[in-house]
This record gives sequence, structure tokens and C-alpha cells, in this order.
Amino acid sequence: MGLAYATLQLTNLFNRKSVQVEALVDTGATFMCVTEEIATQLGFDVTEVSQQVVTLADGHMRKVPKIAPIEIAFENRSYVTEAIVLGNEPLLGVIPLEAMDLIVDPRRQRVVVNPQHPNYPVALAK
Repeated sequence: MGLAYATLQLTNLFNRKSVQVEALVDTGATFMCVTEEIATQLGFDVTEVSQQVVTLADGHMRKVPKIAPIEIAFENRSYVTEAIVLGNEPLLGVIPLEAMDLIVDPRRQRVVVNPQHPNYPVALAK
């Protein structure tokens, strides 16, 4: 087993600026995380956006910029959400993974569309 990455298309829905990223799939992370450089490429000024308090893996709490609305696209799936600006590489967290009905294949180190629902995402509502 190792690290799994996913090729994502991120789009700022206000100005339609878009960027393709290779995001580390992190099932221990909650949100989509982007770097400050990616946020800037999408047209966001991180000094003028709202803030989100997050708890890091080491237990420390930090207030970080939050950008929205962004669309995350992967293969035939997309999800409109917000992303936090944190770290030195993009991370795909569990909320967008679940919302797009994606499966992590650790053996092949990749993300795939749920084979039980190949044509559209199915989300748990309870």
C-alpha cells in the first residue's frame, strides 16, 4: 500500500477560472485542501475570504482561509463545495470523496468511481 492521488479539475464558480491538480487522497482529512498558489490561480484573494478553524493531525488548531464556491470534478463526477487553504499540496478529503461516491483502491494506489454506481453518484442520506 502507498499513497493514492487523483487528477481533479477545480473551478471557481464565480469567475469560471479552472485548474487541474494532482491531489493526495487523504481519508483522514475532512475537506478539500488547496495550496495558496492554487487558490490564487483560481482567482481568490486569501486575505479577503472567510476563515475556518481546523484541527491539524498533530492536534493543534489553526484558523485558515476558506474559498468557495468551487467545483471539484473527477471523471464523470462533480461536487460543489468549499475548500480550505492549507499545506503544500492539494488534499482530497472524505466529504468530497463521499459526495462524489468515489472509492479509494489502496492496492493500485488510485481513486475510482464506485463500480456499484458507475453512471451517477449515490450518497448516503442518513
